[in-house]
Amino acid sequence: MHRPATTTQIRLISGFTALYLAVSAISAWINGNGEFVFYILVMLIIIGAVAWVHHQVGFSAGLLCGLCGWGLLHMAGGLVPIPTSWHTGLDQGVLYNLWFIPQRLKYDQVVHAFGFGVTTWLCWQCLSVAFHSRSGTTLLPSLGLMVLCAAAGMGFGALNEVVEFFATLLLPSTNVGGYENTGWDLVANLVGSTAAALVIFFHGHSRS
Repeated sequence: MHRPATTTQIRLISGFTALYLAVSAISAWINGNGEFVFYILVMLIIIGAVAWVHHQVGFSAGLLCGLCGWGLLHMAGGLVPIPTSWHTGLDQGVLYNLWFIPQRLKYDQVVHAFGFGVTTWLCWQCLSVAFHSRSGTTLLPSLGLMVLCAAAGMGFGALNEVVEFFATLLLPSTNVGGYENTGWDLVANLVGSTAAALVIFFHGHSRS
């Protein structure tokens, strides 16, 4: 079982999250970035959902920091400008389109892998707390349970693609990308969710 975050830790994480969301909202509004005004509203809905589940589960400080960091990377990805030489001419000049390895690895893909790896960890904490509350015993991360958590993480990743699809329908222009970009996003989700599941599996068995 994980150790739930303390009240002080929650306040610090919440305060930092509120700060970067406020800065992001002001930046998006000033620059007329309707896409990120939309995403900030989505973020607020997600934060509300996470807060409600945290009240039931009691997430660890590490997990909450991971979620906070993911949100920061997401906001920075769509709002922080980059030089023209760092992205292709067809892409918007923002951090999400930064190529770490040209035509092989992009900032967007790294954020996807990290974010849905954290989501897989979130699913594991929910599952282990639910099991403990019903049986009073500690749940070990078996291979089957890790496949289930990784699949759940990828499912949330697919839901994210649905949200992005609706963004393309509602907004005149977005930085979502085309079919190939969506495919690579899903691959990145798979990599991040699988990596998180493996870390949880081996860490859990090393302590047993």
